[in-house]
Amino acid sequence: MHALSIPTWIIHVSSVLEWIVAIWFVWQYAEASQQKAWQALAWGMVPALVSAMCACTWHFFDNAPQLDWLVTLQASMTVVGNCTFMAAAWWIYRSLQPSV
Repeated sequence: MHALSIPTWIIHVSSVLEWIVAIWFVWQYAEASQQKAWQALAWGMVPALVSAMCACTWHFFDNAPQLDWLVTLQASMTVVGNCTFMAAAWWIYRSLQPSV
């Protein structure tokens, strides 16, 4: 746990917690508005959460070389997350267009 300072840990952990709360808020909005496309956004946020958790885990174990695969997983989840965000944004956009 010596890889990061206490203030940096606070930022990392609070960011992960905030992301979890944001996913929950988006899901609640989807249910309240009855717009299923917003649930896609909530699901699309999960890979970014996994990415953040990989980073925190790697730092928790002092950036141990045997956990280098977490860095690869984090990068992969960031790419997947960006793609799922794009897909969810497209889905939301399409759901808001008037039917022809």
